[in-house]
Amino acid sequence: MARARSITSIPALLLLLAVGVVPAAAAELERVTPEQVGLSSERLERITQTLQADVERGRIPGAVVIVARKDRIAYARAIGFRDKAAGSVMTPDAMFRIASMTKPLVTVAALSLYEEGRLFLSDPVSKYVPALKNQTVGLERAPAQREMTIQDLMRHTSGLTYGNRGTTEVHKLYPESSNAASLTLTMDEFIATLVKAPLLHQPGTQWEYSLSTDVLGRVVEVVAGKPLGEVLAERVYGPLKMSDTTFLVPADKSGRVAQALPTHPDTGAPYPLADPTKPRKFDCGGGCAVSTAGDYARFAQMLLNRGTLDGVRVLAPKTVQLMSSDHLGTISRGPMYSAGPGYTWGLGLAVRQENGLSAMAGSAGDFFWPGAYATYWWADPKAELVVVSMLQSPLGRHYQQLLRALVNQAIVE
Repeated sequence: MARARSITSIPALLLLLAVGVVPAAAAELERVTPEQVGLSSERLERITQTLQADVERGRIPGAVVIVARKDRIAYARAIGFRDKAAGSVMTPDAMFRIASMTKPLVTVAALSLYEEGRLFLSDPVSKYVPALKNQTVGLERAPAQREMTIQDLMRHTSGLTYGNRGTTEVHKLYPESSNAASLTLTMDEFIATLVKAPLLHQPGTQWEYSLSTDVLGRVVEVVAGKPLGEVLAERVYGPLKMSDTTFLVPADKSGRVAQALPTHPDTGAPYPLADPTKPRKFDCGGGCAVSTAGDYARFAQMLLNRGTLDGVRVLAPKTVQLMSSDHLGTISRGPMYSAGPGYTWGLGLAVRQENGLSAMAGSAGDFFWPGAYATYWWADPKAELVVVSMLQSPLGRHYQQLLRALVNQAIVE
């Protein structure tokens, strides 16, 4: 039976106590007891107990969870199996397909270019991707009243959509997702597909979760003159020492990839996930990165710290403030607003507007965005809290609510 393993510290990556390697952690990520940062050890263990029970019931293969408060790690566990079919136990350095948790990474890279004056949020996307000029809207092909902007891409008001978000004739013209499209299409072919499809809505009029961040990734490539993966490595992964975050898992790390159960635990339907050791035809900024809990905790801590970690600044405080502010205002959120009540949309992530309305515990100003395969994170500036939960499962919505409840009930002062 695979049991939970404690993680001692999280510098550039997580390592197992079992192998006797305990690296020196950066000061703000030192290991502390939960009580030193106002958390209850007893209550935090409810996370371990609940997830371990779900492993034993066949609900999930395993998980890695990190809770940091006041810049220090108070709880870190690897639970269950990394690959249940192979009998491989979960390890703290397991690598997970993070799907849409890629979006905040790409948004930060784009905002770093904004800070250098190399692009503006008000710029039309066609300035960088000329093929997207003169877009039309709906099956009637009405002219777009204005061009989509970089800000529209970051807040999902571009008018683009995902093919899997509906069954209308317009949805049928879009790729199901970039995760799927990047396996068969080059970036040029992907953009050409978008050009042929009409927008679902007029730009700037309605929030619609979409392929926008994949287009943003292309904008980043054009401005920087490099593939998206290289830009992310230079501007995000390198400065933050995120050594295991990538679009392509190298051969020497392939044994660390976490695997989902082969079927949906409720329906029995097959649940296949793409192999992240196989190259894609383009770096899809909307959903194709792979990461570890430790790497993503460093990214989230940087945002909580208003743009800095370990003395290295990635973004200015004002830019993080811009990213984590309301960018929808009176814009319609539509019938499929997946951020949920109480949350608006910032740039690349959802932002809580008040303590109430949401069915999940949290604080006004907290921000998050999950991945489709049940990876999840949030940062809560008021509680000085960062949480990262890594699973590979179709039950993401359940585990988002579960982790919110189990972590917040452990805050005792």
